[in-house]
Amino acid sequence: MIVQLREWSRMTDDLQQERTRLASRMREQLWRYYPQMLELADDFAADWFLDLWNQAPTPAKAGRLRETTIERFVKAHRLRRWPAPEVLRILKQKPLSVAPGVVEAASDHIRTLIVRIRLINHQLKAAHRKLDELCAQLIPSEENEPEQQCEQRDVVILRSMPGLGRIILAVLLGEVWQPLRRRDYHALRSLSGVAPVTRRSGKTCVVVRRYACNKRLANALYHWARLATQHDALSRRRYAALRQRGHSHGRALRTVADRLLLVACTLLEQQTLFDPSYEVRDAAAA
Repeated sequence: MIVQLREWSRMTDDLQQERTRLASRMREQLWRYYPQMLELADDFAADWFLDLWNQAPTPAKAGRLRETTIERFVKAHRLRRWPAPEVLRILKQKPLSVAPGVVEAASDHIRTLIVRIRLINHQLKAAHRKLDELCAQLIPSEENEPEQQCEQRDVVILRSMPGLGRIILAVLLGEVWQPLRRRDYHALRSLSGVAPVTRRSGKTCVVVRRYACNKRLANALYHWARLATQHDALSRRRYAALRQRGHSHGRALRTVADRLLLVACTLLEQQTLFDPSYEVRDAAAA
């Protein structure tokens, strides 16, 4: 099960990187002749954005669009951010003056990109469903053997922590399952890159970031800490305090991630779910 989870996690990562590359190429082609359309989205590989381009692939066709057509489109795709008149106003802005053949060439290029982007989007959704399925299979049941129940209990404990979603959980289970089973906090912080490196020479002592680590795990810990600062009060306060002391955004998040790893190992050792009110109750009791 863990092997499957690791493989699907890596495939998901590969698909996401390919989607990002194709979205960048989509933006590059639109910038050549149709920059006003770039104002409508941040994700140029979103299905609704591709459908909108099919409705108005060139500024000339956008100029012939009716407001009722855009209203149906906005309603069908539930685009609450953009009212139909605003979408129409943006699309009908004065087009760029380009050399003959540029619009046709860029449009043809985009058509080939859209086919690939739609395929990637479909595969990425399937990969996410598979990750959900594999993670759900790790939920404990009464029919499982005691050793397997212990492993599945660990998954339930990890899922109770703030900011730990499907993708990050899959990376943790797939990349560092053995250190998690051993509750090896020091191995986890070294493998994820949150443990700094101390260099000493005579009277000189320099502490620098650790770059020799598992890059996928380091990226997962970064996003775990980022999400934890949004959903966990203690992580948010720790991040704010580090920023006030002059630490960079990345440095502060690595420290938050370091604490999350320690909390995770402690909860796994005690076989206890995460309790966000623990610190509040502990302070009140004191």
